[in-house]
Amino acid sequence: MAQVKLVNYQEASPEVRAVFDDIMATRKTDYVNNIWRALAVHPPLLKRFWRQMKEVMVKPSRLDPLTKELLYLAVSVTNNCEYCINSHSFAARKHGMDDAMLAEFNEIVALANAGNRLTMGLQVEIDERFKLDQPAEPWSLPRTSNKKPAKGRHKKR
Repeated sequence: MAQVKLVNYQEASPEVRAVFDDIMATRKTDYVNNIWRALAVHPPLLKRFWRQMKEVMVKPSRLDPLTKELLYLAVSVTNNCEYCINSHSFAARKHGMDDAMLAEFNEIVALANAGNRLTMGLQVEIDERFKLDQPAEPWSLPRTSNKKPAKGRHKKR
């Protein structure tokens, strides 16, 4: 059971209705998922999260829609978010995921989580060949005058 009252379209403020309308238009549906209805109790949060979701998950990019859904699903499985697992499994199926792919996907997620835990627990050093070839340049601000940099407040030891 949700910890907040889910907002229905009829009772939504004009600000929330505008986001709900955009969700339905973007997704070509007349349905607004429960997560959006829950976030609608705080309209600024609803607007920010929907804007970010559209920018990352909906806008065409170098990652195809199924890959995006599988990435979101992997994080959802790892975080044990039942709602997100169901929502993003549903979306992934719309983009072509079948039962065999879901099973293989979960095997990879389980293996990756196990490998991460083993590596973290053993504190394994990163292989030199996996590190970037060029070290990052140290941060520095360009000098705009001949003034000496301000001294810090730390006492010398």
